[in-house]
Amino acid sequence: MATRMKIKKGDQVMVISGRDKGKRGRVIEVLTKKGKVRVEGVNVLKHHERQNRQKGIAGGIVEREAPVDVSNVMLIEGGRPIRVGFQILQDGRKVRVSKKSGAVIE
Repeated sequence: MATRMKIKKGDQVMVISGRDKGKRGRVIEVLTKKGKVRVEGVNVLKHHERQNRQKGIAGGIVEREAPVDVSNVMLIEGGRPIRVGFQILQDGRKVRVSKKSGAVIE
């Protein structure tokens, strides 16, 4: 089941728990069906790629980011991690807002 995410692709986030706690990075991909996000430079694993001449893959050991659960990351706004909520504006748009300051997140 796909869940409504408060994190979007391109957001700056901070990891709040796990092996990479305290690391910051940009969201590369959002996996809504799994409830996970891939963050640049976080949870990096080494993957052994097989050579494939038809597709032009050289092969070898490749480092890539593995997904992290969305509950383990927080959005960064103004250099600090913040909690995010939703609010419906007067014109009917649903936007993300900071829980602390109430400012709209674009």
